[in-house]
Amino acid sequence: MENKKSNIQDPDIVFSKSVSSGKRIYYLDVKKNWQGKLFLTITESKKILIKDASQPTVHFEKYKIFIFKEDLDNFLSALNETISYIKDNDTIDISYPPDDKENFDDSIHLKIDF
Repeated sequence: MENKKSNIQDPDIVFSKSVSSGKRIYYLDVKKNWQGKLFLTITESKKILIKDASQPTVHFEKYKIFIFKEDLDNFLSALNETISYIKDNDTIDISYPPDDKENFDDSIHLKIDF
């Protein structure tokens, strides 16, 4: 996990953590709005290889959600409950060889500690 206190590309970021998972990177950024209030953005960045006749190119798809201070406790509670449910009820353990892991986009293993 990477920790950074500032980001040249986005000066509104005051704290950041990143989580790598195969072709995806998750960014958990604390930002400051124009009023000086802090909020959380979670960004999923997924590496996509576009194959064309001349030359393959790399593209990144990004999706963001914003969680504001007043919603953090409810969000964390729901996230913890959801994670507990998965841990208690997922009975299938599928292990892929390291070389094949990136071919399965559905297999995401993410641990976030707040």
